[in-house]
Amino acid sequence: MATDNQWEWLAAIEDAINSTFDPVAAAVTSVIFYAPTIGGVTFPLIVLWLVVAAIVFTIYFKGIQFVSWRTSLDLVRGKFSRASDPGEVTHFQALSSAVSGTVGLGNIAGVGAAVTLGGPGATFWMIVAGLFGMCTKFVECTLGVKYREVHEDGSVTGGPFRYLPVAFERFGSGASRALTLVFAVALFLFGAVGGNMFQANQTFAQAREVTGGDDGFLGSSGSALVFGLVLAFLVGAVILGGITSIARVTSRLVPAMGLLYLGTCLLVISGNIGNVPGAIGEIVSGAFAPEGVAGGAVGVLIIGFQRAAFSNEAGVGSAPIAHSAVKTKHPVSEGFVALLEPFIDTVIICTLTALTIVIADAPYYAEQREVVASGGPTPDGVVVTSRAFETFLPQFPVILAIAVALFAFSTLITWSYYTMKAWTEIFGRSRRSEATFKVVFCCFTVIGSVITFTSVLDFADSMLFVCAIVNLLACYLLLPKVRDELRSFREGRRNGSITEVPVEERATT
Repeated sequence: MATDNQWEWLAAIEDAINSTFDPVAAAVTSVIFYAPTIGGVTFPLIVLWLVVAAIVFTIYFKGIQFVSWRTSLDLVRGKFSRASDPGEVTHFQALSSAVSGTVGLGNIAGVGAAVTLGGPGATFWMIVAGLFGMCTKFVECTLGVKYREVHEDGSVTGGPFRYLPVAFERFGSGASRALTLVFAVALFLFGAVGGNMFQANQTFAQAREVTGGDDGFLGSSGSALVFGLVLAFLVGAVILGGITSIARVTSRLVPAMGLLYLGTCLLVISGNIGNVPGAIGEIVSGAFAPEGVAGGAVGVLIIGFQRAAFSNEAGVGSAPIAHSAVKTKHPVSEGFVALLEPFIDTVIICTLTALTIVIADAPYYAEQREVVASGGPTPDGVVVTSRAFETFLPQFPVILAIAVALFAFSTLITWSYYTMKAWTEIFGRSRRSEATFKVVFCCFTVIGSVITFTSVLDFADSMLFVCAIVNLLACYLLLPKVRDELRSFREGRRNGSITEVPVEERATT
């Protein structure tokens, strides 16, 4: 973010770190994102790892995400959880916290790039992958609650940090501890950079753009530092209260930002209502007979699956950390709630973004598809999305700036919780350790507003998928435990031992 007319010494530091870290980032990302050629296009094996797991889990649990809607919605509404149940937050707050960590810039910029690269048909496969990913969230979040630890002060530590050691104990205590630490370090590295610095950086960039760029209010020297300090203060004010404070904020922020963004999408769609049938036809036909897409039908399938995997983070192991703080005595109840997460993130938000782009059919979108088809570079996805909205709302860049700020802030505070759990797993859990972490995290927020370590960000992205490798292996090993919890819950519903809780006794937001 440092520029020539700001602090030259800061730009020099940024360049030095990037150039030093380039070889490390390149080596790690080439391994994690190794992509053999399939059907004429490259396919990162990590995406295959995520998608195959989602399909296997769906088969194992007989498509539970397609037949459990009523149960999931009843649980979100708090019908089966008491205020006295162990945990810190309600089902709705846990879902809001987890959704806030996945709904972000990828839903705006990532989808714009996907439908440009893969055409409208990428949307179809994005939806398919999102539907399968719902079962992955069901599995990992059930495990997150089952093996959680409720401390004397009522706080909770759960998620992969508790079920990884159980899954890997068959390999010996040394291997179990090593794999858990690998997960913790990888999650911390991504949280500090991708879940923090990148979000702060992009928030400032969009705010600067809509306030006049270099000549505007935020174009002056030092404005990025001031912006970063203010943002860090706001983040710090929320995260000091722990998951209960984060849950209170996200339970209000997530619905607000969702309604703002989805309402804008629906305005564009309604303004082009005559194009809706044709756009849906393009999405379905483009999934099987795309035009101008590298690799044809296989290529568009890969692009759609990749976008969904990178968007909802099903299988990464981050969401179970938030979900494990829920007030419940039945671990699988939170699995039912968590499976709604990919549906909200991918099937609804990503799909409406894609549908808006296809329906608006802005000249820029058509131009960029021609550029990509002729072997040109991938376009800036946020510009593709922005131009689609501008066909109906010329003032959309301002709305986009607000949406980006809300998405980024919610991601920041949720990832602060994930990252803190990784920190305490590495350095130990104490008030001093947690306080130190919160100061460090807020410092990263300020740094991210001022400069972007490109190579460090690439490295951090790869760390998120290191988490997926470790986490999904544990999920495979513990599938029978999830099945036992599901059977127990269903039996309790049948024999009447698990019943609806009276309204006055329910856990409330």
